[in-house]
Amino acid sequence: MTQSIGNDSHGGMLRVGDLAKLTGKTVRAIHLYEELELLKPTTRSSGGFRLYEGTAVDRVRWIDLLHGMGFSLQEMKEVLRAWWGAELGPDAMSRLRTLFQTKLEETRQLIERGRRTETELLAGLAYLETCKVCSTHEPSTGCVHCTQDHGMKAEPSLVAGITSAPQGPRNRRGIAGLVRAEEIGRET
Repeated sequence: MTQSIGNDSHGGMLRVGDLAKLTGKTVRAIHLYEELELLKPTTRSSGGFRLYEGTAVDRVRWIDLLHGMGFSLQEMKEVLRAWWGAELGPDAMSRLRTLFQTKLEETRQLIERGRRTETELLAGLAYLETCKVCSTHEPSTGCVHCTQDHGMKAEPSLVAGITSAPQGPRNRRGIAGLVRAEEIGRET
């Protein structure tokens, strides 16, 4: 549903600042959309102000929605160009459907990656929660051989990756793995 802000001298048309306020965008963003031919003012006022119809609110919301789906502004421009350049409506709809199906699959893959990340983070946090009651007073290297019961069969990957002692450069204390930034370039 479009809204309209504008005074009677502009016939209900929106100035760029009004459009920006209604859509939560900056005036600069609106100008960028114009530069990329995603949005066009209907006309200009006698004072040279850009004036938009109320449907421009829908177009800016469309841009925002596609941006949230991972479309770049250039991709949006291509979508519009393909839509308006199609000779037949069914061809335009077919292209749009194919594009949406591709984005849907990408979105599903992102959701699945997000779920795996969430699972890893939850496991890591549960493991680390038990470290709050650790009674050892060893340096962090003591965590590599921790004997505390963390209530898990194995360390979660996010924890194991940092507590494992990889082979590689040794720091000043002779410990392989992570080297402090200030130790880089010093003799070990």
